[in-house]
Amino acid sequence: MSCKAIEYNCISDSFNKSYLPKIGDVALFEVLEIGKHKTVQLSNKRNATILQGDKILGSFANRYATAQFEGYLPDQPTEILDILGAGGAIGIVKSKNAAFHDIEPTKLKLLGFALDDNQQIINTIYNQTQRKVFRGEVPNQAKVILSLGSTMDSGKTTSAAYLARGIKNNNKKVAFIKLTGTCYSKDKDLVYDCGADISIDFMDAGFPSTFLINLSDLKDLYQTLLDQLIPHNPDYIVMEIADGLVQKETEELIRDGDFMKTVSDIVLSCGDSLAVFWGVDFLNKLGKKPTVIAGRFTMSPLLIDEVSKRVPIPVKTLEGLMDKSIIQLFS
Repeated sequence: MSCKAIEYNCISDSFNKSYLPKIGDVALFEVLEIGKHKTVQLSNKRNATILQGDKILGSFANRYATAQFEGYLPDQPTEILDILGAGGAIGIVKSKNAAFHDIEPTKLKLLGFALDDNQQIINTIYNQTQRKVFRGEVPNQAKVILSLGSTMDSGKTTSAAYLARGIKNNNKKVAFIKLTGTCYSKDKDLVYDCGADISIDFMDAGFPSTFLINLSDLKDLYQTLLDQLIPHNPDYIVMEIADGLVQKETEELIRDGDFMKTVSDIVLSCGDSLAVFWGVDFLNKLGKKPTVIAGRFTMSPLLIDEVSKRVPIPVKTLEGLMDKSIIQLFS
């Protein structure tokens, strides 16, 4: 096939039947059948509608999403694959939430891998960014506030966004990092829109996904993203780790002493009162008491009352997180 849209590379099918893809490998696919994903996010962040017969570039990846798809890289050269996420993560779906019982993943056919000028398969990871070895150094000695959730969709991104607004309301420089997850810019864009001076995530180091990345590599990714913040001199860094407390990468990070030494405070977001009680107990046993409790449960005054009577930690609604007074809890 002839050279395609991305600069300096061509598409070749010579690897299709012999090569086992790695996370971050870029390939061209034909859309065979539209399922759950009817759009893919372009490099300019526009969500483009896709139709049968369209050709798209994507990156091979794994995905952990309890409310959506669980998917993995193929374990052998495979022609028919699935869209795992709207950001262009491609793999094979293993399981899906029951909400999608009657909805299949969007099916793709592998046409060929993207090659660079040296005829090597292009891989996005650290393709445009230098990898930094973890040093535990935080730029400008900023306070790092870690936004954790009891589960996926517990409200941790929204909590992080409104907290960033509250910090910004104090005329402080605030940065946002989403350290783990699956490629899609919605979360970091939300925090930026809410007031963060800079908002970055794992995609800024070329990772289409961080699911099943080992701890050492995750810590290097963290340092790489921290170093990208050096020119911005942030006073505070709000950082989100995706999914729930017992998700593999999340639990490994919060159990790692060197990683947690960089963290000043924790905001725990939960969906209901029982999740709060368990989550606080889980973190307390690790010696990591949350500074603030927030999340979807705060939509209910009854649940706020239940939690406030039993847990001696401030509970904050979205309005409370973005109130100027919030910064007093992190001083």
